[in-house]
Amino acid sequence: MAASPDVTAVYDVERIRADFPLLRHAGRGFAYLDNAATTQKPQAVLDALTGFYTRDCANIHRSVHKLGQRATDAYEAARETVRRFLNAESEREIVFVRGATEGINLVAQCFSRSQLRAGDEVLVTGLEHHSNIVPWQLACEATGARLRVAPINDRGEVDPEAFAQALGPRTRIAAFAHISNALGTVNPVAEMTALAHAAGAAVLIDGAQSAPHTPVDVRALDCDFYVFSGHKVYGPTGIGALYGKAAWLEKLPPWQGGGDMISSVTFEKTTYNQLPYKFEAGTPNIADAIALGAALDYVEGLGRDRIAAHEQDLLAYATGQLQAIDGLRLIGTARAKAGVLSFVMPGVHPHDVGTVLDEAGVAVRAGHHCAQPVMDRFGIPATTRASLGLYNTRADIDLLIKGLRQVKEIFG
Repeated sequence: MAASPDVTAVYDVERIRADFPLLRHAGRGFAYLDNAATTQKPQAVLDALTGFYTRDCANIHRSVHKLGQRATDAYEAARETVRRFLNAESEREIVFVRGATEGINLVAQCFSRSQLRAGDEVLVTGLEHHSNIVPWQLACEATGARLRVAPINDRGEVDPEAFAQALGPRTRIAAFAHISNALGTVNPVAEMTALAHAAGAAVLIDGAQSAPHTPVDVRALDCDFYVFSGHKVYGPTGIGALYGKAAWLEKLPPWQGGGDMISSVTFEKTTYNQLPYKFEAGTPNIADAIALGAALDYVEGLGRDRIAAHEQDLLAYATGQLQAIDGLRLIGTARAKAGVLSFVMPGVHPHDVGTVLDEAGVAVRAGHHCAQPVMDRFGIPATTRASLGLYNTRADIDLLIKGLRQVKEIFG
């Protein structure tokens, strides 16, 4: 978990914090530690949103006027930014969606229409967010397929051997998180992908928690699908991206029908547009796609390796500080972890912990984190979760620890 020795020399967190208006306005007595839920937005993203609506607001792809062409160029430039961010082979493999949830639903529904049959299997893991469970349950209910679950151990890790054993000759797709939102566990996704492919299954990776924190190379991972949400990577809400290998996107049927996903329409027959537009029905979220491109440029400008080193330094510091609090129990102690700290305190409900911390100027999340099976695995209803971002500091951790000591004073 230790950061590179020169992390402070190459990563100026105070300058970075100045790029975020909310953090500037909140001042020093506030620590935002709810980044796994959503992140704050840098000025560059806000400028991109305002710039579109004040200078370039028009619909895209079929406009013959200059305004529409500028909007189209900006939208497609954002697609290229996403392609580069993921190291996809082609822009044809990048589909704009509302977020990771919609991306998973798109793949699950398209699979249910064309790839799943009664007796087939879909494999997920015990770490998954509800968004990577429920869409597959729906797909299985519609087709008669079966949902299987690879278990996690007491550390909150998926054992590759157990994952391999859960794969079978009827497994059609394996869907798993790159990083757990509830525990911070970093899965060995390249190894898991190779195991799934060896069993003849396709692979979808939920990258909602990995895209903000670590370099992602979909070609190196060799996954068939990868999804992430813009709002967790310092971009706007309501936008995200689905990466799909071109061969798979060509094979799958469209998800929704309407404008821009068609090539031609008659009452007798419709032919579909080329990739990626086959999966982008209707007027898209143009402004937020453009602002997502600005967010990814911002993150790339800081350097994802530097961000990861900074966050690992904070994670090591915060872990040590939390472990020093008598009675506090960390939930999720994987050997490979990202900046998520889930914990419980004896005799205090996580919601009460969160309320006291809020009064102390610390924003955290309390609940099951849309991962109820994870909570069930550890025999608890909920945790308090502090999650780190690129602008957090040790001073933020110190505010968290001070607030938790207040919790102990209040509840005894």
